[in-house]
Amino acid sequence: MERKEHWENVFSTKTEMEVSWYQKYPKTSVDFITALHLPLEARIIDIGGGDSYLMDALLDLGFTNLTLLDISAKAIERIKSRLGDRASKVTFIVSDILDFMPKEQYDIWHDRACFHFLTKANEVEKYSKIVSQAVANDGKLFMGTFSDAGPKKCSGLEISQYNMESLRFVFERDFELSGCFTEAHQTPFDTIQDFLFCGFKRK
Repeated sequence: MERKEHWENVFSTKTEMEVSWYQKYPKTSVDFITALHLPLEARIIDIGGGDSYLMDALLDLGFTNLTLLDISAKAIERIKSRLGDRASKVTFIVSDILDFMPKEQYDIWHDRACFHFLTKANEVEKYSKIVSQAVANDGKLFMGTFSDAGPKKCSGLEISQYNMESLRFVFERDFELSGCFTEAHQTPFDTIQDFLFCGFKRK
């Protein structure tokens, strides 16, 4: 409950330009997804996306089977309001990721800056198991976390930093690492956050 209260407060009190993860256009995520040349009916889920612009971008590209999961009902309200009539084309789930019980399998599991808020070993293990249940046999996993050169806290919370090997280790039971790269994200406050992005494919 404390985690939910924290994020409800963030999305109730800060504008989109007042949070560090803001991107007007999520180019890195969109480039990963489009490079896979998926059919437009591919099942894509965004984990902890809040009111990010990934759904907007994917709708613009014609994708028709989109899901956004976030712990904050306020964040979901905000993106629904922004999307207007197009919100009906997205499935919205208000849930802590650790409480998520997938009812279908997804072709793409996308997580930019949610996973690294899980700082306990049992939370990381549970997340890994949920991913394993939720990703289709030929599905892909795209993870974006703070790198070991990135911040140690975000939104007032401790985070877990990752490098290629430590992130690979989390998912190696069911997924094969396809590749990683780091990227400097410029926040609305003109500071730089070093991200690690890794792609995985189902074994």
